[in-house]
Amino acid sequence: MTDTAPSGYRVLARKYRPETFADLVGQDAMVRTLKNAFQADRIAQAFIMTGIRGTGKTTTARIIAKGMNCIGADGTGGPTTDPCGVCEHCTAIMEGRHVDVMEMDAASHTGVQNIRDAIIETVSYRAASARYKIFIIDEVHMLSTSAFNALLKTLEEPPAHVKFIFATTEIRKVPVTVLSRCQRFDLRRIEPEVMLKLMRRIADSEGAEITDDALALITRAAEGSARDATSLLDQAISHGAGETGADQVRAMLGLADRGRVLDLFDLILKGDAAGALTELGAQYAGGADPLAVLRDLAEITHWTSVVKITPEAADDPTIGPDERARGLQMAEALPMRVLTRMWQMLLKALEEVSGAPNAMMAAEMAVIRLTHVADLPSPEDILRKLKDAPQPAPAPSGGPAGGSGGQAVQQGGTGSTAQGPAQGMSQPPAHTSHQPRASGGNGAGQTLALAADAALAHYPSFHHVVELIRSNRDVKLLVEVETCVQLAAYQPGRIEFVPTENAPRDLAQRLGAALQRWTGNRWAVTLVNEGGAKTIAAQRDAEDMALRAEAEGHPLVQAVKDAFPGAEIIEIRTMRQIENAALADALPEVEDEWDPFEED
Repeated sequence: MTDTAPSGYRVLARKYRPETFADLVGQDAMVRTLKNAFQADRIAQAFIMTGIRGTGKTTTARIIAKGMNCIGADGTGGPTTDPCGVCEHCTAIMEGRHVDVMEMDAASHTGVQNIRDAIIETVSYRAASARYKIFIIDEVHMLSTSAFNALLKTLEEPPAHVKFIFATTEIRKVPVTVLSRCQRFDLRRIEPEVMLKLMRRIADSEGAEITDDALALITRAAEGSARDATSLLDQAISHGAGETGADQVRAMLGLADRGRVLDLFDLILKGDAAGALTELGAQYAGGADPLAVLRDLAEITHWTSVVKITPEAADDPTIGPDERARGLQMAEALPMRVLTRMWQMLLKALEEVSGAPNAMMAAEMAVIRLTHVADLPSPEDILRKLKDAPQPAPAPSGGPAGGSGGQAVQQGGTGSTAQGPAQGMSQPPAHTSHQPRASGGNGAGQTLALAADAALAHYPSFHHVVELIRSNRDVKLLVEVETCVQLAAYQPGRIEFVPTENAPRDLAQRLGAALQRWTGNRWAVTLVNEGGAKTIAAQRDAEDMALRAEAEGHPLVQAVKDAFPGAEIIEIRTMRQIENAALADALPEVEDEWDPFEED
């Protein structure tokens, strides 16, 4: 794996670039698939590698190209997953000078003309010296739509001597027509344990003295990218100029001491604004970036929340023993609602600090907000304190809330339960007439009359009539019935009402015709001059006002308004409304259906 070329200094990311599949770390699934494909001589015509930066996409493409064209040290070998690395093809490919392996950067060659010149015009010619002519296109998602379209036909039916290898960090931007013609490999982030071993091996090979804590910081900052980790290691070795420790790496990365960030975290959660600002200023004076400090606070908040849910997450090898112990202690002591609230506020603070003209001032304001919100009680705690506090004497029953028709406010904070008149409007007790109608004296007429009475029995109250109108979605008629009908008498098939002043003149006629159309039976809808009750809308408004008055007079509501001046009642939901909403949201029960293919 080590590059022994004597020419000058080479950065570690290039010096320790993998040259064989055995050198690739953290990509075992892909390596296994490729090895099986080569052994079975089932090499795809096109590959596409996707993953975050630095996981080895372009390097894997070169290794595949070497394996396809390797002829072995003796010049008689065939395609292999263990290229020799010494034959003319292996050497030329790794040095990027092989005439039959063409690498193209799609970021700078995005147009259709570039694809025509580099690929379409040359694909028909056989390889000059190698076994296969291979086209490696990096960041392929940068190609234009016309360039992709020009490539499709060649990609679907390439000559036998041509192979394509694509690499991209944005797989979603690659057209599905291209993806369907390629064998796809998703390169994974390298796990921290694997990365730590790789960094230690490289450091030992370079003879660099670097502590495990420093390597843990580098691994955490690399976020699964081997190239980023190797570059940071290269920088850390130069920065240390001897033995490199965690403090030097932290200073190099612009990070604050992790222990001091945990101290800041503690001060914020205790609500100590002065102490938190002092600690933030000390870290800033020591060279810490305010934005990096807030990111560390967000990372600690996230990690503590995850540890609270899954304690085994504390076994992360990049976490030191002191930090692990303090994190476990915090996860046990802090409620989840405090952690989630702090997470949301830190996300907002990161946006503000990133765009602020003075990052330190914005960070200080964010810390002040965090300390003031940290000791804010939860809504449950507020209700508990208000319930335990002395409450004023209840209002007399003859007050505004006394005539609410049997309403009662629940102490559990779930709302009010309204019981009394039907949902629509009050009316005299409904009854169904079973007297036989005029039928000419024959039994068939009596049967029809009884059938009609049975059908109308489905509407025992005027409320059922209103629901029938609503179910048929006649919005205009529904509004007119609720606002213009003052019910005087009701029985199934017969309605008497006093119209309001703004009632349409043909309301009775249209209501009777609609009910006959929907029920199949005639309805007698009659206008009368007196005896009408309030309309549904008026009753509903009166009930809402009574319910609000009762809620306003409840001791718990008064205690809340005393504790929070300016608070207002926005909405009152009755227990019946809550139950109906729960029933509407509940999934319907599905009965087991007979399966004709199920065996007895």
